[in-house]
Amino acid sequence: MTKSLALAGLILALGTAAGRADIGKPLALGATAPLATTKMKSADGKVVSIADVKGARGTLVVFTCNGCPFARAWEQRIVELGNTYAKKGIGVLLVNANDPAVARADTLDQIQARVKDRGMQFPYAVDEGATLARAFGASVTPEAFLFDKAGKLAYHGTIDDNHSQPDQVTRRYLKDALDAVVTGKAPPVAETKSMGCGIKFKKET
Repeated sequence: MTKSLALAGLILALGTAAGRADIGKPLALGATAPLATTKMKSADGKVVSIADVKGARGTLVVFTCNGCPFARAWEQRIVELGNTYAKKGIGVLLVNANDPAVARADTLDQIQARVKDRGMQFPYAVDEGATLARAFGASVTPEAFLFDKAGKLAYHGTIDDNHSQPDQVTRRYLKDALDAVVTGKAPPVAETKSMGCGIKFKKET
């Protein structure tokens, strides 16, 4: 990773940390998914909840969006992981918690276009009011939460160690965690620092 990218990441991380006063701490390892039965509008026109997508071997929830450079850079890798592990017993759900009044790229119609363009074979839902994101303590996009077959949080954090240069990734944190959970084992790394753009929370009135 170049010095400029590293510096940009540091500035972004600091900015994100400074703006988290309105949400709680991230969900603790071993915890169950909050608001698991809360229904959200999905890009396919249906409504979906975490409970609806729960997999026999685990469940992956990724908070993401359409416009953030980090989310866009990791997006194809997230889709490939989601499509692959959905066939291995992992339930997959992408969640967009951004306020579309602020993040113009995150309207429902653009989310629907994203699903079609990227070939997502799993739900991409809208978290109106960022209720789910707040309950998870999610703060950036993308941010992954992987639950094991017992419904306990087994991995939380980033996708891998290089968002901008896929061919130079050396640590595949989420993939390694998925491989472990599928086989009933604990991930080799259970938690990493999420790096991305701060979620554009809708201001509470």
